[in-house]
Amino acid sequence: MAMKRAAASAVRAFTSSGNFASSSVLSRGLHHPQKMFRLLIRRYLGNFLGCAENALGIREWLESQGHQYIVTPDKDGPHCELEKHIPDLHVLITTPFHPAYVTAERIKKAKNLQLLLTAGIGSDHIDLKAAADAGLTVAEVTGSNVVSVAEDELMRILILVRNFLPGHHQVITGDWNVAAIAYRAYDLEGKTVGTVGAGRIGRLLLQRLKPFNCNLLYHDRLKMDPELESQIGAKFEENLDEMLPKCDIIVINMPLTEKTKGMFDKKKIAKLKKGVLIVNNARGAIMDTQAVVDACSSGHIAGYSGDVWYPQPAPKDHPWRYMPNQAMTPHISGTTIDAQLRYAAGVKDMLEKYFKGDDFPPQHYIVKDGELASQYR
Repeated sequence: MAMKRAAASAVRAFTSSGNFASSSVLSRGLHHPQKMFRLLIRRYLGNFLGCAENALGIREWLESQGHQYIVTPDKDGPHCELEKHIPDLHVLITTPFHPAYVTAERIKKAKNLQLLLTAGIGSDHIDLKAAADAGLTVAEVTGSNVVSVAEDELMRILILVRNFLPGHHQVITGDWNVAAIAYRAYDLEGKTVGTVGAGRIGRLLLQRLKPFNCNLLYHDRLKMDPELESQIGAKFEENLDEMLPKCDIIVINMPLTEKTKGMFDKKKIAKLKKGVLIVNNARGAIMDTQAVVDACSSGHIAGYSGDVWYPQPAPKDHPWRYMPNQAMTPHISGTTIDAQLRYAAGVKDMLEKYFKGDDFPPQHYIVKDGELASQYR
């Protein structure tokens, strides 16, 4: 209860009632701090810092400087609120959790748009090539929720390994059948865990897994610093197809790009060890949706957990909702109170830099001066 009161107090201290906004791209022209910028934010409805009502806690600050700040959860369809404002926007802020899909068509309509900000991590809801071609800047609050997501991944691994959900369901339904749970419950110790992608989140996950005495593997474009690799106790696997059959548990930690979209298809899943467990908090579209369903149904995948879907929000008939041995949730891993405070503060900091004409920290850029960040190429 004390934690709940503290979180509510933090949110009240940081927020004011309001909606999200949009701003302009750095490479499209000079900044004019005295000019009224029209910003639009696409957020959830609800009662937390990142919702439409609280609007990242920056409404009062923005409007006190003469900027128009519009917040709306209405972002789908040709007649939605977002479409009405697109031609006038200078900045568009959205989240990866319930995104406004910024298509090439929308970018073409946004004649004044200069800056696309992601309040969080992961800008694949934006047509990055179209943004680059239009000279827009795309940036996100890198690092804002990496701890939150890594902790969530560890939780999901344990939920799958210990076969937690059937036991929880027994409690709800009034049952008591230990054998029905224990036949699929294991210790994490001694298992081989491989992360596909070892950036900020992947490295944090590996560090958190070390005390469990697992065999840790990682595949990435870049090898870790030898000292860090030694500290974590993880082994680099240059060839993904050679790593996959070794793993009892696979964790997806790479961005969604044209190269990774649909990567885990029927052929790739066939390379996995029978009875593998998969955790995916990266992006749903990295997986072939039906291939995952088929593999869960056959038992080749013994458990699948994650909080990312394609599209988002997931429709009611999305097949992952109904496949066996799944532990799926809505896209929540990066929206702890702590993460919300970090990405809200990060958005405010970047807007301050934008209005002054200052650069963002280099790691925040996804598109700068018409060039995509290396991981998205």
